Amino acid sequence: MQVRPADPAEIDQLAQLWHDAWHHAHAHLAPPELVRLRTVASFRDRLALMLADVCVVGPAGAPLGLCALKGDELYQLFVSPKAHGTGVAAALIADAEERLAARGVQLAWLACAIGNTRAERFYEKSGWRKAGTFVMMSETSNGPFPVDQSRFEKRLAPMA
Repeated sequence: MQVRPADPAEIDQLAQLWHDAWHHAHAHLAPPELVRLRTVASFRDRLALMLADVCVVGPAGAPLGLCALKGDELYQLFVSPKAHGTGVAAALIADAEERLAARGVQLAWLACAIGNTRAERFYEKSGWRKAGTFVMMSETSNGPFPVDQSRFEKRLAPMA
């Protein structure tokens, strides 16, 4: 399965994908105030700022999943519900780990919404371990919003 850099021309499709996947996985877990702030436009605005660090799986203009990095963090990983179980997430996480290792990151981390058991099982299956919980200040159009998260970590092999 091919992972490729995001194409700026598909930002609207990526924003819709992220919106739909986020709501599918988080709307029942997140406070209603946060759910209201998670609009397609809010995802598009966030994507525009980080597009250089976003990779995707799927045909140009019809992405099935996306993954973004931020420093030593696997910052976002979302897959269209229609692509669950197809290997898209596994391809994205493997690519993210390679990109992080290439940056010299030895201990990568990611945040996972508490209660998102599907994602937690996937991360554990992928070799990540739960290191604890914390409150993350999530980005919103109204400023930072506190969200309880689980922190997962993984030691990465140095690039040869």
